[in-house]
Amino acid sequence: MNYYQPEMECASQETLRGLQSKRLVKTVKRVYENVGYYRKLMDEKGVEPGDIKSLDDLPKLPFLTKDNLKDAYPYGLLAVPLADTVRIQSTSGTTGKRVVAFYTQDDIDIWDECCARAIVAAGGGKDDVVHVSYGYGLFTGGPGLNGGSHKVGSLTLPMSSGNTDRQIQFMCDLGSTILCCTPSYAAFLAETIIEQGLKGKLKLKAGIFGAEAWSEEMRRDIEERMGIKAYDIYGLTEITGPGVSFECDEQTGMHINEDHFLAEIIDPSTGEVLPEGSKGELVFTCITKEAFPLVRYRTRDICVLSRNRCSCGRTLVKMSRLMGRTDDMLIIRGVNVFPSQIETVLMNCGMTPNYQIIVDRVHHADTFEVRVEMTPEMFSDTVRDVSAREAELVSSMRAMLGISPKVTLVAPRTIARSEGKAVRVIDKRKI
Repeated sequence: MNYYQPEMECASQETLRGLQSKRLVKTVKRVYENVGYYRKLMDEKGVEPGDIKSLDDLPKLPFLTKDNLKDAYPYGLLAVPLADTVRIQSTSGTTGKRVVAFYTQDDIDIWDECCARAIVAAGGGKDDVVHVSYGYGLFTGGPGLNGGSHKVGSLTLPMSSGNTDRQIQFMCDLGSTILCCTPSYAAFLAETIIEQGLKGKLKLKAGIFGAEAWSEEMRRDIEERMGIKAYDIYGLTEITGPGVSFECDEQTGMHINEDHFLAEIIDPSTGEVLPEGSKGELVFTCITKEAFPLVRYRTRDICVLSRNRCSCGRTLVKMSRLMGRTDDMLIIRGVNVFPSQIETVLMNCGMTPNYQIIVDRVHHADTFEVRVEMTPEMFSDTVRDVSAREAELVSSMRAMLGISPKVTLVAPRTIARSEGKAVRVIDKRKI
């Protein structure tokens, strides 16, 4: 098995819990003393640093939300002097106002190590060429995997997003072996590689894909089209960026780097901590970050945690593939709808992963349409065949969702491609 830091990735639960408790106690004391915003939240809940003696006391602490981050913008949650910080990163702003996170040099070193663990778990080493097609700049994707690749000692191609022809040229000329990008861009690259007759001629062996939700069906489609093994990676700017968790060869969930990040699952309605194996909202506490150590941060991501034994030998807790978000869930005609459910139906029915969900409200009633690109072969079908396929998709989605959308099959390449996060949902309702 390949590990970057086996002493942590394969640590015993006793060792890990002892380290986590020590780091949690230290972090809570530090933020209480140095961050007025935290001190106010803790005082309001009637908890003091001395009340936190071990991991068991974590639920005593107040939650932090994105609204709190916006309230404290820009420096209100900074836990070190500004002179000790060396970088900021920022969220994409897909859920509103941007959030700015700060890093000391030690924070960046730890982040790089977390991403290095992900690259090594995907089979990366000093002899590999890591092709980073995540965006750079304020977005954490590019800088995170770039730093991780450097830690591993791989040759790093800091491609960023865009210019697909150049991406493929460099893959060919420089022998890229590990591709890092969003799954939607990986699907687009796979489509283009096949069109250019390059399938089987590249040296790619693995992909590390994250920054947006994707289904198991989409994973298998990318793997088949590109001839690689596709690994999931998870992170969010508020916590550090990609590398909070990563997938191993078993591909049954992502190992959380819990020597740095404590994970809880809560009931999103009540805030109650749920037992292992329960589906709920993911909450993180940073226990090694210096500049921006968020405590009990509600991610709004829905998943399940599991400590079932993993064949890879890692003892780090696993989080499942994301099952949606509490804040991007669509409520249509009173029914909860997640885009991931629609993607699963489309992929199971042999459709492309290029689709958009359009929701509107006409005469006080919700309209619900799913537009899906046809493959070139489907596009040559008769009108009757296309109509039959649309009816089949409507039926399958009704079975999955409990409501029926309008399904419109459109010509290949008529839905705008994204080199960053795919725009899957267009909600025109004024709600």
